[in-house]
Amino acid sequence: MKIKEILRDAKSQLAESGISEVDAEHLLAHVLGLSRMDLHNPVLVESTLLPFEDKDVLEEQFYDLLDRRLNFEPLQYLTGIAGFRYLNIEVGPGVLVPRPESELLVEAVLQHIENLPAPVSVIDLGAGSGALSLAIATEAPTTRVIAVEKSPEALVWLKKNVSVIAENVRVVEGDVADVLPGIKCDVVIANPPYVPDSQKLPRDVAGFEPHIALFGGPTGMEIPQQFIAAAARLLKSGGVLVIEHTEEQGGAIASALSVDFLEVALHDDLVGRPRWTSAVRR
Repeated sequence: MKIKEILRDAKSQLAESGISEVDAEHLLAHVLGLSRMDLHNPVLVESTLLPFEDKDVLEEQFYDLLDRRLNFEPLQYLTGIAGFRYLNIEVGPGVLVPRPESELLVEAVLQHIENLPAPVSVIDLGAGSGALSLAIATEAPTTRVIAVEKSPEALVWLKKNVSVIAENVRVVEGDVADVLPGIKCDVVIANPPYVPDSQKLPRDVAGFEPHIALFGGPTGMEIPQQFIAAAARLLKSGGVLVIEHTEEQGGAIASALSVDFLEVALHDDLVGRPRWTSAVRR
């Protein structure tokens, strides 16, 4: 098994399909049970290969994954892992892959929690894999976190990640419209489906990730409005909502927030695009 030759071939195929060449390293590292950086350590790679008598089997596993990636299946589905802040989140079919853009939102929430008297209560609406909930629970361990999700497929991944990473996160199955009656909290985080139904998405997103977690209605605002109404019901007076949206939806989100919220502020993502909004409950 000649690592350099295999990677060279794989990277060439990926490049021809417009896919990042680095994915080849991620896939081979996954097959070998190494980190991507370990691939550049010949001694470590050789010692990893030694126990395997049939190198063809490993090569077959790699090229099977490569073919699936060339078919635009998300890299994170193939490796089963999505990195998010300091965590490795398990993902696969039926759940949205956590986005790096959400990491800044979590950072802002953590900074806000530091300024509140403990214990702070946080509700994550549409928790999906649990990436946001678990990042907050692990980095602010005295925080009481409830992760709400209605999709049975996503709940499988959410419960799995909670059991491995932070069992103190409470998982609640339910729709945002009526979940957690009578409960009040300090912070609501929301990553609703917000893509307009008619919008075209990249092949690896549209063809594999769950549409229920992506599309927010004809204008893309129909479901975010439901999440905003739920946040207004769940938040204490003075509580904070942070909600993700497309870079074009800032004005519409601000308008929807104007009835029940003050101090509406638009925030940029990692590349300077307006991607999430914070607001304070009246």
